[in-house]
This record gives sequence, C-alpha cells and structure tokens, in this order.
Amino acid sequence: MQTDSLSDRILKGERRALARAITLVESNRADHRAQASELLAQLAGSGRQALRIGLSGTPGVGKSTFIESFGMMLTGQGLRVAVLAVDPSSARSGGSILGDKTRMERLSREKNAFIRPSPSQSHLGGVARRTREAIALCEAAGYDVVLIETVGVGQSETVVSELSDLFLLLLAPAGGDELQGVKRGIMEMADIILINKADGDLKATATRTCADYAGALRLLRKRPQDPEGFPKAMTVSAVEEQGLEQAWDEMQSLTRWRRDNGIWEANRAAQARYWFDQEVRHALLARLDTPQAKAEMERLNAEVSAGRLNPASAAEELLGTLS
Repeated sequence: MQTDSLSDRILKGERRALARAITLVESNRADHRAQASELLAQLAGSGRQALRIGLSGTPGVGKSTFIESFGMMLTGQGLRVAVLAVDPSSARSGGSILGDKTRMERLSREKNAFIRPSPSQSHLGGVARRTREAIALCEAAGYDVVLIETVGVGQSETVVSELSDLFLLLLAPAGGDELQGVKRGIMEMADIILINKADGDLKATATRTCADYAGALRLLRKRPQDPEGFPKAMTVSAVEEQGLEQAWDEMQSLTRWRRDNGIWEANRAAQARYWFDQEVRHALLARLDTPQAKAEMERLNAEVSAGRLNPASAAEELLGTLS
C-alpha cells in the first residue's frame, strides 16, 4: 500500500481512502503497523482538528438512535460528521456483530457523514485499541465532529474520556438501581448527562430523572475544567428530535469556554501523554509474546508449580531476561 497516495486522498476527504486507512491502523500485522505509523506521520501536519465527542450509555438507552438524529441535525447545519462505533467482541469466538451502521440507516446514506463500526477485541475501556488513531484519520479527512460511541457503560468505559473533548452520558428515564454500581465514577467524568426518551408517557418521568441527576451533579466536587453550571443534565428525545439543538448549543458553549481558558490544549496534551504511556505498556507486553519469552515462561511456570520458586522471584527472573 502506497501511504503517500493514501494520505493525499484522505486529505481530499475521500471516504473510501479513510475506510481503508482505518482498516490499516486496526491491523496487528507488523508490516501494517509500520505503514500505519508512516501514514499517521504524513497526516500529522495537516493541522485539522475536529470536536471529539465521547458517548456512553446503558444498553437499550437509544445510543444509535440518538447518534443518528444528532448526526442528521449536524449535517443539516453543513457540518461533516464521523461516527466511530465500538461493538463488543465475543470472549469465546472473538467476533463482533458490527450492526451500528444498519441501525443508523438515514445517517449512513448522508454524504457528509461517515460511520465506522469497530470490534473492541480484548481491549478494555469501551473503545477499540486503535480508536485514537482512527480519530486522527477522521480529523485529517476534514470531519468537523467525531462521535465516539462506547460498547456500553461500566467501570472501564471511562477510557473514552481520554479520547474526547466532551464526554456525554446517555441515560434512560428512571434508570434506578441498576446504575448504582457504575454511575458515580462515570458521572464524575461526564460533561453533560442526557436523559433520552423524553417523549410520550415517559416525558414526565424523564423530567424528574433529569432533576434527580442535576441534584446529584451539584454534590460532586467542582472540576477545574468546567465553567459555572457544568456538568449539567438535560432531557432529549432522539425519536422526536427534541432538545438536540439545545444540547448542541451547550456543547458549543462549553467548548468555547475551554478553548478561551487554555483547557482544550492542556486536555489534549494530557491525553497524548496518556496514550504514549499506554503504547509503551502494550509494547512491553508484546515482548512476552515471542517464542523465546513463552518458552522461558513455561520453564518458570513449572518451577513455580513445583514449589521450587515463588511467583515474585520467577517474575523478576523473567523480566531480567527481557531487559
């Protein structure tokens, strides 16, 4: 694959080239990883930035419906929107359904929208390991807004906050006790909580739920990256497309404040350091995947099993062979 021609086509906004490039960066083959690094280096000087919006929510809350309605509203305003949807992978087979594109039928036909489902594989955090690189490719292709949808909501899905400029938490009316175990950590990272399905018989319930969460947010410690009034809770209806423009106005207001106060740049710099640390950790773990390392691990496993070595000493010996 010629990365020069591919980078030129991405900079021109060609969707086919962008899809091909994301496939390249998601590959684990050594030659593909080298090509992906070269491609990303070529695109690094484009200077293009998109608003990165992370989106998490409980299963069945209507994430796909919200993204489609929200994305259609943004494209209607002349913006180009990319959606990176992460699907959970089977622990048994490793496969993913990757059905998000079929659930966003209208948006998938929109010429100013790009939807890319990716498998989470074994990566924790609700996002695929190479989602950050896929975001960089979408920015280089000239997309104005990149929506990152996580696999669900839980203790580990907060990694999406390390990828995004804004973090939205989508909740259903009367979420109740099933969120008790997860909501504290993820609520502390959310910039805006959106109570979806605020329509029909659920409208009154959604309003009460929104008030409950607004009260809960006031009890959280004030964050330095927030102006007065943030984080906040709002009601939306993805089906009736109500409240979407108001939510977008709040997102833009928060983004402007963070840009004006230097928080945007500081946040992106901190995220870059975080992902550098993650890459180093992954590279060190990859060194355990070589035949020599595996053979040494087998030998030390036998020693530990027989009681001739304790686990800490065995681990120290193994790490000594890798240095």
